[in-house]
Amino acid sequence: MTKMNLLQAVNNALDIAMAENPKVICFGEDVGGFGGVFRATSHLQEKYGRDRCFNTPLVEQGIIGFANGLASQGSVPVAEIQFADYIFPAFDQIVNEAAKFRYRSGNLFDVGGLTIRTPYGGGIAGGHYHSQSPEAYFAQTPGLKVVVPRNPHQAKGLLLAAIRDPNPVIFFEPKRIYRASVGEVPEDDYQLPLGSAEVVKEGSDITLLAWGAQMEYLEMADQLAEKDGISCELIDLRTIVPWDIDTVVASVKKTGRLLITHEAPYTGGFGGEISAAIQERCFLHLESPIVRVAGLDTPYPLALEKEYIADHLKIYEAIKQSVNF
Repeated sequence: MTKMNLLQAVNNALDIAMAENPKVICFGEDVGGFGGVFRATSHLQEKYGRDRCFNTPLVEQGIIGFANGLASQGSVPVAEIQFADYIFPAFDQIVNEAAKFRYRSGNLFDVGGLTIRTPYGGGIAGGHYHSQSPEAYFAQTPGLKVVVPRNPHQAKGLLLAAIRDPNPVIFFEPKRIYRASVGEVPEDDYQLPLGSAEVVKEGSDITLLAWGAQMEYLEMADQLAEKDGISCELIDLRTIVPWDIDTVVASVKKTGRLLITHEAPYTGGFGGEISAAIQERCFLHLESPIVRVAGLDTPYPLALEKEYIADHLKIYEAIKQSVNF
């Protein structure tokens, strides 16, 4: 085990994947000698050469179109979109091409080796073009997997699993905690299962569910609730699609309450899908309405970022309201 921050864990996972499989190729805007805007690909070009880690033009649609072509020919591309806010020019290539490639060909061809890495979320004073959380846009698209890690250990294991998964995967990295989240990470190769949530802490009064950087706020809110004698069960969803409904259902049937929090706006956020699915399966077990604590239905603000964020205090207030309903 060695201490790593989340960025170092991502870099280590890429290093392991590239060393193991010569078909793994990393590319994107400034990922070569510069190592990417956050330095997630530092030293990979030095180690594996310009043929396997290189810069692309500043054209997201071209990056993913190129990645689809590589993947369809048997390569294992790991394409970086510099900020998740800039993934939208590539939306057609992801949703209409990558996700449907296998289906359209009747399983004769696929782009299953494709992984798209991108930093998402706020908390860095990035304003409305560097702070969005667009995971829900892709959750409605069959053929994609969507993964979001919460810490360095999760990031390395989930990214290695994503690169080796036989389906195209979008891997959202929480940039607010790129350097702030530090933890013990195995130096060796390991994978964590996609499509499987993790019960981070067991409790009996209410289930708290989140993913990515929002898990930090969830844990802080749990500490406040504990002082009030409220026992919270914490779940990290980890994979948005396919999401682990069985783990969440089992927890809600035990606690009778559910709070979901995410950085994305309230309306249309993936918390709404979870809420609907759990209500269908757990209606007679619920002691209070399912609660969502999310971003606001506005463009992500710069000056009012702290007011926008669904932080631990907002979550704590929602926990109390749910338990005292």
